[in-house]
Amino acid sequence: MAGLGAKRLTKELSKINNSIPPGISLVSADNLEEWYLDIQVLDQNPLYAGQTYRLKFKFNDKYPIEPPEVTFVKLENRPIPMHPHIYSNGIICLDLLGNQGWSPVQSVESVCMSIQSMLTGNTKNERPPGDEEFVRANRLRPRDIDFYYHDNTV
Repeated sequence: MAGLGAKRLTKELSKINNSIPPGISLVSADNLEEWYLDIQVLDQNPLYAGQTYRLKFKFNDKYPIEPPEVTFVKLENRPIPMHPHIYSNGIICLDLLGNQGWSPVQSVESVCMSIQSMLTGNTKNERPPGDEEFVRANRLRPRDIDFYYHDNTV
């Protein structure tokens, strides 16, 4: 990666290494194309109490003009959170992560905080409608999926 994207990610990585909001921790950023961060929900939401979740950020040369590809990664001690906007394969349906909702003022930190907030406000222990079919049939990268945002209350 070169140019604006590399400069911006180097600056963001430096900031993350010096101070990061509570409940977010950098796991690895070995290169400027793929980073892993862990997040926790810090309120008393019983759906996520005591859980830590792993996020994978994939960047392309057009970052920050285009959003990163952000997904949850399932590991033995890092489940995919149950949420009406998170598919069981880790794909997140969040307008902020699409070209329509993205703004170059967003950052890795603000994305993590938005996802924390999305989890904090959730009261439904369920997957999106059609989860099994979507996971089985989808062959698109998350950034190429045109999600229909039908319920902004979750």
